Amino acid sequence: MFSSVKSFKDQKYHELKQQCIKQGRLFEDPEFPASDESLFYNRCPSGRVEWKRPKELCEDPHLFVNGISAHDLHQGKLGNCWFVAACSCLALRENLWQKVIPNFKEQEWDSKRPQKYAGIFHFQFWCFGQWTDVVIDDRLPTINGELIYCHSNLENEFWSALLEKAYAKLAESYEALDGGTAAEAIVDFTGAVAESIDLVKGKYCENISEQMKLFEDLLKVHKRGGLISCSITASSPNDTEVETEMGLIIGHAYSVTAIQKVRLGERLLFSFKSEKLFMIRMRNPWGKKEWNGAWSDQSEEWKKVSDSERKSLGLTVQNDGEFWMTFDDWCQNFTDVDICRIVNTSYFSIHKTWEKKMVHGAWTKHSEPLKNRSGGCFDYRATFLQNPQYVFDVKKVEDKVLISLQQQDQRIYKKDGKGDNFPIGFEIFKVELNRDYRIHKLQIQERVATSMYVNTRTVFLRKLLARGRYVLIPTTHYPGIVTAFILRLFTDVPSKLRELKLDKPKQTCWSILCGYPRMVTEIKIHSAESLQRQDRSGADPYLIIKCENQKVRSAVQQDTVSAIFDTQALFYRKNIKRPIIVQVWNSNVLCDQFLGQVLLAALPGDPREPQTLQLRGKGSREADEMPGHIIVKVVSSDDLMEL
Repeated sequence: MFSSVKSFKDQKYHELKQQCIKQGRLFEDPEFPASDESLFYNRCPSGRVEWKRPKELCEDPHLFVNGISAHDLHQGKLGNCWFVAACSCLALRENLWQKVIPNFKEQEWDSKRPQKYAGIFHFQFWCFGQWTDVVIDDRLPTINGELIYCHSNLENEFWSALLEKAYAKLAESYEALDGGTAAEAIVDFTGAVAESIDLVKGKYCENISEQMKLFEDLLKVHKRGGLISCSITASSPNDTEVETEMGLIIGHAYSVTAIQKVRLGERLLFSFKSEKLFMIRMRNPWGKKEWNGAWSDQSEEWKKVSDSERKSLGLTVQNDGEFWMTFDDWCQNFTDVDICRIVNTSYFSIHKTWEKKMVHGAWTKHSEPLKNRSGGCFDYRATFLQNPQYVFDVKKVEDKVLISLQQQDQRIYKKDGKGDNFPIGFEIFKVELNRDYRIHKLQIQERVATSMYVNTRTVFLRKLLARGRYVLIPTTHYPGIVTAFILRLFTDVPSKLRELKLDKPKQTCWSILCGYPRMVTEIKIHSAESLQRQDRSGADPYLIIKCENQKVRSAVQQDTVSAIFDTQALFYRKNIKRPIIVQVWNSNVLCDQFLGQVLLAALPGDPREPQTLQLRGKGSREADEMPGHIIVKVVSSDDLMEL
């Protein structure tokens, strides 16, 4: 199904199944045995647990009965409503659940060929950037002949219970699934990009324009196959799973199953002055306990909607855990929403295609500062730049960039008394157009974006960036934390995301013959002003910065005689007596026109403050003046690792 799928614990489904069929036995998984160690590490279930196969629980077991539905499953006695909510979301998308449950027809019970059943199943999850195939046996934990954990409405349907077992195997026990977010499970099901939004901090219940933007964004995500869940944050542990006056459960994950603009009846057009109402539908993983406010299942408001519209919405009036709300009520009552985008990277699509780049990295500790890669957030200025650094390019005038930083899942460490996510985040700096070495000191680089720092598995940021080169620095909040991460970057055109590993140019045998840099210089040209006018609209100026055999060129600024460039360049210089040349040119169709230049000695003792320098003709520093000047900042050092 995928170009590269890794076998978890090196267990290969088809080989194991054929062995069992050949030996006439049912599979028993030695890697996740039917014992207490697979159930819990701390809290033992109340009651005598027996592991039973589906055939021992009903006469005619099936993986699916009448297909798969968001209504199939219920939570059970484990605090993993987040996982069940994610399963409800998954069930809405056939193309997604068929990746998680591969070759489902081949895995289904076959009453005509019972000898082909071997008590073995497999599921596939996106684990830390790698699709992973997880094999399980079909022994499920029960008390008094009933499934303890996730189960279906129908006693002979087992897809949800078996999927939960495979996910528990990844986490090394069922108890490790107690507590989490739906976004985590959805990412593991799909490889989606997760974004968490705080509805309270964003004031979406007050700011109507922001509320409408969010609705349109959620509508687009839902239409394009994304998955969404929401919850109400508990203000204290005692509030968890408490029911509000409006029937909602605090500290509980709900899956969003539909988002629509509902057409109102004709008789309401005059009073509402609107043809449609913004609505959202959710499902409680418990399969009961619903919203009892406006537009709840049996509310009077539904009389305002035509029968045909109600039918198209699939409105039911039974206590099945699914209900509608207006989007305004939703913003008023829920505190958090997790949006999982299935980012389109296919060129064969009518929708926007994103260029994706993913890298694996790690925060590691070392006593030597130059080798340390766990420096903490920007607050720790002395060690911040010791973190991993990644460079990427924005080639368009402006490009919307999606960035996802995901730390390694800590759930497997719960049995050791750990397992909490580390607070993580990242910073983005606009840097020199030719930077290929690590930043050691922030001199002229502009800090353009900061993600939120939060102890969730994934941190996400959307940012509109101008053309240029950027360095992204992922960090833990505190220095000295050791863990792995994956960084995913989505842009409109290829970004060439890569890690900056070297501190300075390498010394090679060629260095003896050709020389080795003696000085490093950073230059930032802020602007060129009062340039010579070339036509009625002004000029189309651009910069060329020359140093020895290197050259950096800026983008062209259109129709202006006073251009803002903010162009940066970095040079490792062998011949420090040769000046750096900054030239201003006018872009023409046939032949570009020289507008003036500045020669810079750029020595360590020169002023580091911004300078305004007059443009001159080609030649020496005493060449004739030309119209215009540039504002430039220059920083040089004999220490190649100072900048």
